[in-house]
Amino acid sequence: MNTGLDALAPLPAPTGTNPQRVVDAITAEARTSFATGMRVLAKPRRDAMRALYAFARVIDDIADEDWPLADKHRLLDDWCAEIGRLYDGKPVSAIGQALALPVMRYKLPRAEFLMLIEGMEMDADGPIIAPPMTKLRAYTRRVAGAVGMLSMRIFGAWIGPQSERAALALGDAFQLTNILRDVEEDAAIGRLYLPREALERAGVPTDDPMAAARHPELWRATAEVGRLARADFSAARTAMAGHSRLALAPALLMTGVYEGYLAGMEARGFRREGGPVVMSKPGKLWRGLVALAGPIAPRHG
Repeated sequence: MNTGLDALAPLPAPTGTNPQRVVDAITAEARTSFATGMRVLAKPRRDAMRALYAFARVIDDIADEDWPLADKHRLLDDWCAEIGRLYDGKPVSAIGQALALPVMRYKLPRAEFLMLIEGMEMDADGPIIAPPMTKLRAYTRRVAGAVGMLSMRIFGAWIGPQSERAALALGDAFQLTNILRDVEEDAAIGRLYLPREALERAGVPTDDPMAAARHPELWRATAEVGRLARADFSAARTAMAGHSRLALAPALLMTGVYEGYLAGMEARGFRREGGPVVMSKPGKLWRGLVALAGPIAPRHG
């Protein structure tokens, strides 16, 4: 294996490695808005979230790299094996070792880690282009829902089936919002995550990502997906209403930011002129604080 592949493989951590420093560095390097919501957590939970993020980041990078499919699958299989070692109490990689205590402390289910890897395999097998809605929902369940299911436990917010509904709806809402923001960016690398059915109803090509991204009627398809995202946010808020606001603080902060992105696209009528919706750091902070302080459940009527 070459150096690039080695960098993303679950290789044994060198003697003297501090696993938490490794995952902290991966999180810091990514400069993601994810980090903002995590700052409100107590250190053990924050450390756990950084370990989860580092795992997700590395396997996502594997799926995105321009490598032969066989190499991608070999690396993802290696991470499946590392998850097996993690649950046997014998992880070898720095990321696996950083996850060891959170897995025990917060009773994180193995199936969700494996489902997240499945989602990356879907990307690795791609590019995904205009998937049927059933495939899109299967994809968002894996790449976003799994993270939500693990995160709710790490936050200390898990109370059972209601938490599962909240985690899955919020994961769908976040992922659909990302898809809507990133249509042009994804098209540039040959991907088109918008559902085939919505594109066909709008008369937008389903076989050429760049043609779809430039189509004058694309806004009709993105508006349809935007309504799905808005419904997912509403469902998530309904499910979150029975939880501790303090435990949900990171989720609420992130919800405010993502709802802000969606609101920005809604205000444009989902038209693509002007490029992707952006928010400043103060704007994200304000959105997050409003969501944190305001009512959790959606208003009706």
